[in-house]
Amino acid sequence: MPFQPNPVTIAVMESSSPASRRVDWLLFYLRWLLLAVVGVIGFSSPGERAPMIALLLIGAAYNLAVLLMLSAEFARAILPAATLLLDSLLAAAIFQFSGRAAGPLAWVALFPVLSAALRFGLAAGLGALAVILAAEAALILQFDSDQPGSLLELLYQGLILLLMAVLAGLAGKRGQTTPAGDAAQEQNSRQLRPARDQVRAIYQMASAMSANLNYERVLEAALDLGSLGVAQLGDGADPGEDEASQMVSAAMLLDDEGLYVAAARRLTQTDLRVRLAGSDGLLANLLKTGESAHTTEAIQDPELKTFVSFRSCSSLVCVPMGAGFEVLGVFLFGHPRAGYFEPDRVELLEAIGNQAAVSLNNARLYRNLELEKERIVEVEEEARKKLARDLHDGPTQSVAAIAMRTNYARRLMERDPQTASAELFRVEDLARRTTKEIRHMLFTLRPLILESQGLEAALRQLAEKTRETHGQKVTVEAGPGATQDLEMGKQGVIFYIAEEAINNARKHAEAEMIWVRLLPQGDIFALEVEDNGVGFNVGAVDASYDQRGSLGMVNMRERAELVNGMLRLESAEGRGTLIRLQVPLTEAAQDRLRR
Repeated sequence: MPFQPNPVTIAVMESSSPASRRVDWLLFYLRWLLLAVVGVIGFSSPGERAPMIALLLIGAAYNLAVLLMLSAEFARAILPAATLLLDSLLAAAIFQFSGRAAGPLAWVALFPVLSAALRFGLAAGLGALAVILAAEAALILQFDSDQPGSLLELLYQGLILLLMAVLAGLAGKRGQTTPAGDAAQEQNSRQLRPARDQVRAIYQMASAMSANLNYERVLEAALDLGSLGVAQLGDGADPGEDEASQMVSAAMLLDDEGLYVAAARRLTQTDLRVRLAGSDGLLANLLKTGESAHTTEAIQDPELKTFVSFRSCSSLVCVPMGAGFEVLGVFLFGHPRAGYFEPDRVELLEAIGNQAAVSLNNARLYRNLELEKERIVEVEEEARKKLARDLHDGPTQSVAAIAMRTNYARRLMERDPQTASAELFRVEDLARRTTKEIRHMLFTLRPLILESQGLEAALRQLAEKTRETHGQKVTVEAGPGATQDLEMGKQGVIFYIAEEAINNARKHAEAEMIWVRLLPQGDIFALEVEDNGVGFNVGAVDASYDQRGSLGMVNMRERAELVNGMLRLESAEGRGTLIRLQVPLTEAAQDRLRR
C-alpha cells in the first residue's frame, strides 16, 4: 500500500523540507529590503510621516520575530501561512498610508504575491493577487471615489503584478517540493537507506579483499561479499537477507593433489576435510573451460555429492577464481530454493571470483617475495659461515703456525743458527702459501676478471689459482664463443656454481683431475664439472643432507633456479662425479626444460 500522509504530516513535512526553509530565509532577507526601500521612499515623499514610521517599526519587530522562529525551528508548521497573512496586512497598510494607487509605493503588493507563489505555487500566487487587488480596490472606492483614474492605475499595476506572479510561480514550482513529493522522497530515503548501507559494506569488504595479502582473509572476505551481494540483488519477491542466510558456500583452492576447502560458510566439519580431484562432473568442466557452471541436483554430481551440506541445495553454482588466466580455485554457492541464482547474482559472483583471483595472485607474489627475502638472508648467512670456515681451516691455521715457527726460530738463533735459518725458510714458505690462500679467497668473493673479460676467462683464472693454492689440477674446456650469448648476470651465477662444484670436488672427491666444460647447445647453455674421484651414493647423501653442516648442493640448486636452469648430479662410489647445469637462453628453451 502506498504511503499516504495525513494533513498534519503534510504540514510538518512541508515546513521542514529543505526547499521550504530556503524560501523562508529568502523572504526574511527580502522583507528587510522591502522595509528599507519603503523607508527611503516614504521619508522622501511629502505628507504625514508618523503612520509610516509606525509601520516600519511594526514591520521590523515582525521580521525579528520571524528570525527567532526560523533560528529556533519554532512553529514551522504554521509559519508559512502566518507570514503570508501578516505580509498581506503590512502591504495593505503601506498601500493605504502611502497614497494608494497614486502613491509611490503602490507596487508593495508584489511582496505577498511573491511570497504566496514561491511558497505554494502559481495558483496560490494568483489567489493572493486577486485578494490583494480586491482589498486595494475597496480602499480606492472608499477614499478615492472622486478619482476614476485610480482604478485604471490599479488595473495597470495588477497586470504587472500578474506577470510577476506567473514568473514567481514557475520559480516556486522548480524550487518547491510538494507535500506528497516530500513524503515520497522521505519514504524513498527510508527504503534506500538499508541498500546504501549494504552497498557501503560491499565496497568496504571488496576494498579489504583487494588490499589484503593473506590468502585466507581474502577467501573469507570473498564468501562474505558473495552472501551480502546476492542478498542485495533480490527480485522483490524474496526476503533478500533472510534467504541469503540460508546459502551454503565454500572456497576451494587448487594444488598438485586437487581441490581442498580453504574457507567455508555453514559447512559441516566432515565437509571441511573433503578433497576432490576435479576430474569429473561440473568441477572438471569448470577447470577445463574456466567458465561458471550451474546445477539443480548437486547430489547427482559425481564429485559434489561428497559434500553433505550441498545435498539439500536445489540450486548450486560453481564460480572459478580467475578469468582469462590460470584458474586458482573454485567458489561453490548453494541454496535450498530452486532458481535462486539468477543471472544478475551469478554475474556478481563471477566478478567476486575474478577479484579474488587477483587478490590471491597478489598474496602469492607477496609470499614469494617474502620467501625470496628469507632465502637471500639464508644465502648470505651461509656465505658468512663458509667464509668463517675457510678462514679457520686455511689462513687462520697458517698464521698461527707462522707465529709458533717464528718463536721457535727466535730461540734457535743463539744455540743453532743453521737450524734457525732453515726454520725461517719454512716460515717464509708458509707465509707465501697463506698469502696465496687469502688471495684465492678474495678472488672467489669477487672475481674482477669476470666483470671485465667474462665467464671463460674467470674460470681459467680460477683453475690456475686452485692449482697454485691447493695443488689441484683443473682443466677448462670451451669452444670459440662459448659464452657470447650469455647475459653478464647469468655468467656471474654460473661462475659461483662452478666454483662451488670445484671446491666440493677438491675437498671431498680426492680427485686427481677436475674438468670444467662450457657447452653451448643451440638455445641452451650447458656447464659440466666432472672429476675422477671416489664418488658417492647420491640417494644416501640427499636423504641425510639436512643433517650435514655444509649446504653446497643446496646453494648450487638455488642459484640454478635464479637463471631458470636445471641442475643434475650423477655419481656412484668409485666412479667419480658429474654435475651438469643447463641454462635456457630463450623462452622456448625454458619451456622445454620445464617439460
